Amino acid sequence: MNRLPRFLLGFHILFAVFMIAPLAVVVLVAFTDKNYISMPFDGASLRWFTAILGRQDFIDAFYRSVILATGAATIASIFAVPAGMAIAWYKFRGRETVLNLLLSPLMVPHIVLGIAMLRFLSQIGANGTMVGLVLAHAVAVMPYVLRLVVSAATGFDRSIAQAAESLGATSWTVFRRVELPLIIPGIAGGWLLAFINSFDELALTVFIASPSTQTLPVTLYAYIANTIDPLLASISTVLIVFTFALMMLLERFYGLGRVLGGRS
Repeated sequence: MNRLPRFLLGFHILFAVFMIAPLAVVVLVAFTDKNYISMPFDGASLRWFTAILGRQDFIDAFYRSVILATGAATIASIFAVPAGMAIAWYKFRGRETVLNLLLSPLMVPHIVLGIAMLRFLSQIGANGTMVGLVLAHAVAVMPYVLRLVVSAATGFDRSIAQAAESLGATSWTVFRRVELPLIIPGIAGGWLLAFINSFDELALTVFIASPSTQTLPVTLYAYIANTIDPLLASISTVLIVFTFALMMLLERFYGLGRVLGGRS
């Protein structure tokens, strides 16, 4: 009986090492003092981190990616929250069809989605603009918000809202004071996943971005086409720390178990 739990524990440890090892290698390479990717290296240096400050194109692309991901995740949340609540709380004809339609960007390859968005945005004159990028990314990341909102709303006890209504609370008051606070972990988790996926999106962005709206992944992709040096590892390390800090912030306010689990 004790062998199975030990086997599962060992499997999880190996899986964690398998997932963390590449990130650890990238972080170590970022501290090399060589002009080329070297692992292991003889000496440690911060030269490739200070080199980031001299690349204004990467800095501008980073801020552009943050603005894009924030806008896309926010717009996706605005549409996904009411849709998820309706799907989770009400039974109506075609509910499964609506859910599958809203989740369809997960099943469509982003190359195909990028070509479709390129055609559509060109027709309305928004191709290569930041507005077009935000709208395209919002469509692509909406399923991440929707899935966690539906999960959080499904576990919500509707009798609490009904009790508030019986005491004279309006529908808006019930939503603002009762329903929204209880499903906010699912919304926060969905927003976080949408932000990360939008920030990291390459296949979709490369079709519809212009030279003035290139995001950090597109800029890195173009840089790799010409040269590969430890600067890429240092930028990746900064992004790892940025993501870790964001996750710790969510853990501080909501708890990662509630956020990523979408529990109310």
